Amino acid sequence: MRTLYIRIVVIFILIVLVSSVLALFVSNLYYLAKIKNNNESKVMKIGIEIRGLFEQMPGLPLDVYLTRIASMGFQIYAVNDKLEGTVYGSPFKHKQLDSEQIRRVLEGEVYNGISTKRQLMVTDYFENSVRNSVGLPVQVEGHPYALFVRPNLEQQIGDVRILLSALLGFTFLFSLALIVILTRYIVKPLKKLTEATNKIVGGDFDLEMDVSRRDEIGNLARHFKLMAQSLHKLDAMRQEFVANVSHEIQSPLTSIQGFAQTILDQEATREEEQKYLQIITEESKRLSSLSKQLLTLASLDKETSMLKASTYRLDEQIRQLVIVTEWQWTEKDLIIEPEMSEIVICADRELLYQVWLNLLSNSIKFSHPGGTIRIRLWAENQDIVVEVADAGIGIPSAELPHIFERFYKADKSRNRSRSGSGLGLSIVYKIIELHQGRIEVQSVLGEGTAIKVRLPNL
Repeated sequence: MRTLYIRIVVIFILIVLVSSVLALFVSNLYYLAKIKNNNESKVMKIGIEIRGLFEQMPGLPLDVYLTRIASMGFQIYAVNDKLEGTVYGSPFKHKQLDSEQIRRVLEGEVYNGISTKRQLMVTDYFENSVRNSVGLPVQVEGHPYALFVRPNLEQQIGDVRILLSALLGFTFLFSLALIVILTRYIVKPLKKLTEATNKIVGGDFDLEMDVSRRDEIGNLARHFKLMAQSLHKLDAMRQEFVANVSHEIQSPLTSIQGFAQTILDQEATREEEQKYLQIITEESKRLSSLSKQLLTLASLDKETSMLKASTYRLDEQIRQLVIVTEWQWTEKDLIIEPEMSEIVICADRELLYQVWLNLLSNSIKFSHPGGTIRIRLWAENQDIVVEVADAGIGIPSAELPHIFERFYKADKSRNRSRSGSGLGLSIVYKIIELHQGRIEVQSVLGEGTAIKVRLPNL
């Protein structure tokens, strides 16, 4: 199994190797473009100086002279007119040279092996052969000689070559060792993230992450911790949601079961049976309403119900709703005061109808008998604004930030709405959000509530 650690180590080693090959390639180019010609001219100049110095000292034996010159860091190969060669200084590794080339030097030509040899690699610079030298003709007591000269690089820069080789070798080895060691520090935070992921899978959201780093790993750790907190919150909301749904379903089911059993046991009078059947009917409607609201929320959350936008008169829709709910507000002797401009909107007619129905039903439900409900509709800048305001019991200021949460009920004793599920305003909020609108709520406990909906005027 290839771990990330092994992958990173292999990649870094490949980078080092490829970099070395590229460096060698560039060095070759630089050697061919700059160093090769410069080296050729320097060696040729040295060869001319050696020949000139010998010609200035007549009578000096050639063997003695060349031996002294070789001892100063040169390799010399002297060939007489009989093609008999003698090496002075360190021996050449390769002495093979075309006899025809030697004859041309004996006849007075200059041999430039550094130039004529096809050196394509920088390592050719160190080749220890007669071919990699300069050849000059010289007269010794009237006899022609061919002198092939090259610097003895082993003697001149041998220690430097060893030192440079050691430097490059140890650099490569230390690089490999550091890659193997330091890569662990790169992978270590990722291992911690993996451990944290396993903890989250196990339901443990209490994570300790190093968020102090200012690099990509630190940024990833911070986002991961935020994700864990969000998942923790989501898990808590899920558990609370399940508990609330269970409670909301259990309560009417218990009532239905109890009253139905009483009727079946024939322990109730005729009038009590009618009363119990009425309660069973109301609780059944409550369960049906709860089921519809849960399905609506699930559909809105998944956004499977894409907005079916159409253009229609918003003021006419709200007036129609006032007529539909007339039996509710007349039963409490409420007064409805509509103040609406003629507004045309492009939106999902059915979803917005549910919004106005929920808002108006809440106002009716929480208004005092004989109170007034004001419904206003107007255009403001680029928004269409709908306000539903009542003079009812109001909402405590501490509860206002939570009223759109699912199953949240400001009245914990449930006296405000015996049949309410706490999902109505959550549905309203989600529908307005899908329409890219927003909701503003103002309420004073004991004085009333005003809910203002702003929708984009498309």
